[in-house]
Amino acid sequence: MRLRFSWIQRFIGAALILYTPNSLSGEESVFLGNGIKVGEVSHHSAIVWVRVTQSPEPAYPGIGFTLKGRSEVNQFQKMDARELGPEGRFGYQLPEGFPLGDAIGALPGASGDVRLTYFKTGEEAMKITTDWQRVDPNRDHTHRFSLDKLNPETKYTVTIEARKSGSVHPTAILHGGFTTAARKDKIQKVTFTVATCTKFNTRDAGKRGYQIFDSMLTVNPTFFVHAGDNVYYDHFQPFATHIDLARYFWNRTYSLSYTRTFLQSVPAYFMKDDHDSWDNDSWPTMTSRMGAFTYEDGRKVYDEQVPMSDPRHYRTFRWGKDLQIWLVEVRDFRDPNFHPDGPDKSIWGKEQLDWFRQTVHASDATFKFLISPTPLIGPDHLWKAEKSDNHVDPGWTYEGDLLRSFIGQHDNMYVICGDRHWQYISRHPETGILEYGCGAATDEHATPLQNPNRSMHLYYGENKGGFLSVTIDRINDVPTAFMRHHGVRGDLLNEDVRTSGK
Repeated sequence: MRLRFSWIQRFIGAALILYTPNSLSGEESVFLGNGIKVGEVSHHSAIVWVRVTQSPEPAYPGIGFTLKGRSEVNQFQKMDARELGPEGRFGYQLPEGFPLGDAIGALPGASGDVRLTYFKTGEEAMKITTDWQRVDPNRDHTHRFSLDKLNPETKYTVTIEARKSGSVHPTAILHGGFTTAARKDKIQKVTFTVATCTKFNTRDAGKRGYQIFDSMLTVNPTFFVHAGDNVYYDHFQPFATHIDLARYFWNRTYSLSYTRTFLQSVPAYFMKDDHDSWDNDSWPTMTSRMGAFTYEDGRKVYDEQVPMSDPRHYRTFRWGKDLQIWLVEVRDFRDPNFHPDGPDKSIWGKEQLDWFRQTVHASDATFKFLISPTPLIGPDHLWKAEKSDNHVDPGWTYEGDLLRSFIGQHDNMYVICGDRHWQYISRHPETGILEYGCGAATDEHATPLQNPNRSMHLYYGENKGGFLSVTIDRINDVPTAFMRHHGVRGDLLNEDVRTSGK
């Protein structure tokens, strides 16, 4: 049944994206090549994101980028290649006469209108259809629909239509769906998956993308969390030296068919870390190393590419009586990494720290999960002490200890983190907090921990990419959490079971 379900999902997704009812009518067609992203689902609301494209599929094989101008600059000398800016004199370029829209995996946007129809699945007669909305060319031809007054714990079907601006008929139609959360006083079985580090040049399924997005369908997730590093602006050619290249990275990643099909039926919460914020180990006041592409440009691109409810990027969501998640922002509010450690140095910022304490104290959820793009328990590579980029590293000990002490005071509260390229479970020796690292998205991107001290590890999956799934259920009326590490093909690598109070 798992194989059959996955095959049907792929077939339906591809067919609906390509469906263009007026392709023979003489009207100019536009498409929905980036699919849809349903995000920020609560018990009463959701956001539906869409982008209008010039073609139904990305450019493959497409035109490759080659090094121009300085023979001594190569793909391993990122600083030299990036600092030359967007004017195209040096660095990685397309051949003369080829626009960015011809590059490998490119999917240019198009002017157009979109509208949304949604209804409780099985009750199409009660459907609601929005007015036609013009996509924003200044936001990469995207649009977001905000839905409210939804019913809790209810499955919804959505339909997106797109047309060329000024046309009468749609030329692309795409169907999707999602399930809302239960109210906080209702018991709801929930399964969610977490992945990180979707680096384009390490994808393991060619132009289909990443195997995990097909594999995650087999666990029937209620929702998905991308824990950061959606794209890599600063790894290999071309580097994102201007905003159009940054958008190109998102367009090609979220046009991959496995990802596109997955997000049609699974709502998502998106997070960002350093590589999809701007540059490696970056902070907002960092000196520019990315040509004309600034940290604020990176924030703008992120905000236009994901369905996001809070401009601060940190938020919490409740899923029934037994589950609440916290999604935090680790880049926008941080002080420089090289500043001396102490009470005046922060990754989260005072406002976010206060919000976190207040909302955790106010929660009566059985299980609480802090989902962070960076680790709080670790351990990290030994050499990370020189870079000091997260709460596990010595340069952030003061704030790290504050957070670990606070989390350790709350029963059934766990940490899930992205960023690390190995799968693991760690127990903090002083507070007893458990942290679950979901690991990199592919085996190729997985790397071993360069630290011989494994005393904190309850599980360590070396050189294994994949994802983490969490299922919250009642077993003989006892709230139970199942944390499972999966390989890229969905195979179960490790299971950790926790009951309330243990």
